[in-house]
Amino acid sequence: MAFAPMGPEASFFEVLDRHRESLLAALRRGGGEPPGGGSRLASRFEDSVGLQMASHCTTRKIKSDSPKSVQKFALILKILSMIYKLVQSNTYATKRDIYYTDSQLFGNQTVVDNIINDISCMLKVSRRSLHILSTSKGLIAGNLRYIEEDGTKVNCTCGATAVAVPSNIQGIWNLVTDAKFILIVEKDATFQRLLDDNFCNKMSPCIMITGKGVPDLNTRLLVKKLWDTFHIPVFTLVDADPHGIEIMFIYKYGSMSMAFEAHHLTVPAIRWLGLLPSDLKRLNVPKDSLIPLTKSDQMKLDSILRRPYVTCQPFWRKEMEIMADSKMKAEIQALTFLSSDYLSRVYLPNKLKFGGWI
Repeated sequence: MAFAPMGPEASFFEVLDRHRESLLAALRRGGGEPPGGGSRLASRFEDSVGLQMASHCTTRKIKSDSPKSVQKFALILKILSMIYKLVQSNTYATKRDIYYTDSQLFGNQTVVDNIINDISCMLKVSRRSLHILSTSKGLIAGNLRYIEEDGTKVNCTCGATAVAVPSNIQGIWNLVTDAKFILIVEKDATFQRLLDDNFCNKMSPCIMITGKGVPDLNTRLLVKKLWDTFHIPVFTLVDADPHGIEIMFIYKYGSMSMAFEAHHLTVPAIRWLGLLPSDLKRLNVPKDSLIPLTKSDQMKLDSILRRPYVTCQPFWRKEMEIMADSKMKAEIQALTFLSSDYLSRVYLPNKLKFGGWI
């Protein structure tokens, strides 16, 4: 018996039907695993897209007849049944909503998050197609106007406050901007300082976005949508440390955990504007403003240098090697030793004017 499509998301039912058929076919063959039956697949790198799911390369299996995974299997079925009801009724829920339907059963939010990722990967559909939304933590400001799904008009004109990244990126429409570029800012504190300095309007109109550290799904979706819509330069402003570089690569090439949605999330055209490790010496940043790399930092940096996409970015590799050789890192706030507004008044304008990005 097939799942009857209701509402606009019939694709979910079609995917579920195909997966059900593959499971039945596997059972008819004698109980073996269906092709691509693992819940999470390995990734491969492609320069034009980023980290992508590698087909036919399963890394994890969850079986219904194994004592070790029977609870996980039951939780997957529980969440699948909830997703089915959401899609059938054309309603939406957040991951937090799902957790609180039975918090004692799930134990913690991470369990729910991981299972939803597994289901998306297994069915090869986005979370939006599952009618599950993520709570946004990112902020956006600058020369951008758009209309939300419910008809609400949003104006992100740069001022003292920013606008929260919407929870339904696919639902926003009629995006309008005169911005010359998009600036992704790693940290909220730096983002707020640029807002206070009215950076968006000082040199040329722009759009600023922050994911407040590691970006959530909606912030990444928004960056991708802005790139696909306007095709204007996208720059990143991150700390000159392994953690900042990791965050920059998430925006640019994606992450292992979300490799199955790479086409909807990555912007390989992103450029590294600052803070470059080479800038520290060029600007004579005093040593007491720098921070020694910890053992964890060095391990993270070594790990990044071994990744396949670093081969495609020799200038980025050179900057990371400068950091590794100096064994020092720096936060963007290190520039305040020159002046309190050096970042917005001198550093960023000069970088943008003279092409100081890689």
